[in-house]
Amino acid sequence: MDKNLKILITGNSGFIGSNLVERLKLQGHEIWGADIRKPEFVEPDHFTLCDLRDPLQTETVFDQPFDKVFCLAADMGGAGYIFSGENDADVMHNSAMINLNCAFYATRANVKQLFFSSSVCAYSIEQVKQKIKEEDIYPANPDSNYGWEKIFSERVYQAFAKNKGLNIRIARFNNCFGPYCTWDGGREKSPAAICRKVFMQDPIEIWGDGKQIREFIYIDDLLDAIEIIMQNPDTGPINIGPDESYTIDEMVRMVSDKEIKHIDGPIGLQVRLTDNTRIKSLGWSPQISIKEGMHNLQQWIKSEILKSQ
Repeated sequence: MDKNLKILITGNSGFIGSNLVERLKLQGHEIWGADIRKPEFVEPDHFTLCDLRDPLQTETVFDQPFDKVFCLAADMGGAGYIFSGENDADVMHNSAMINLNCAFYATRANVKQLFFSSSVCAYSIEQVKQKIKEEDIYPANPDSNYGWEKIFSERVYQAFAKNKGLNIRIARFNNCFGPYCTWDGGREKSPAAICRKVFMQDPIEIWGDGKQIREFIYIDDLLDAIEIIMQNPDTGPINIGPDESYTIDEMVRMVSDKEIKHIDGPIGLQVRLTDNTRIKSLGWSPQISIKEGMHNLQQWIKSEILKSQ
């Protein structure tokens, strides 16, 4: 990207937001952050504590014509939060309101380019034994209301692009992991939960039969893909994911040889694999192996556990 840009990141205090702030600051950009909670790991140059569900607060955040905006703010979590069915109303209401407000006020502020982070959870529950292409999003039938909200918000940004001239890029993220993530409390995702349990459980408890198949991508590789997408005229949506997949039990074995105990719990789909031809055609491919990434995450979570003791 060009140097010395004015960049806004919504959801900057979250896992991906924290890593993105860190990278863009190192590149020499001036970073504004907006989040409902204060940054814990990485401070942007300017930060607004706000609730983006509120139109008036969102309008205040978009008080200048940013060069780039990364819309990462969302109500989300791991399988225990998303697939339990107990948080659907909050997930759909909160994230939809955030994206409706951001699309509207980004357009009014004449933002030069906006990125929206969607998810492969938007794909249909029927598409479990194939590499899913971007155009396979319809007929739509996600396995969670989180996925339905992602489809809706994609269409919100696409409508503002078509009718209001908003310059957008959209990517559908696969399972991403790395430092600065949530690692306890019920909203953590499986790689972080596994790494935490290695230090705190024996045997290690895994929801389901451990044979759930997922594609995982390390945070540095995800950020590389986002940067390439922002530099390309393809407005998306574009899948971001590797061409290798692992079971949950295989993920455990990357960081521990402790006994595994399978227990009941929400697991989502048994298999979800995406076709990543489009992002690879732009010159991107993962550089960090899943095993290396899990080792990095394990060491970071170990340091966080030690801090909390």
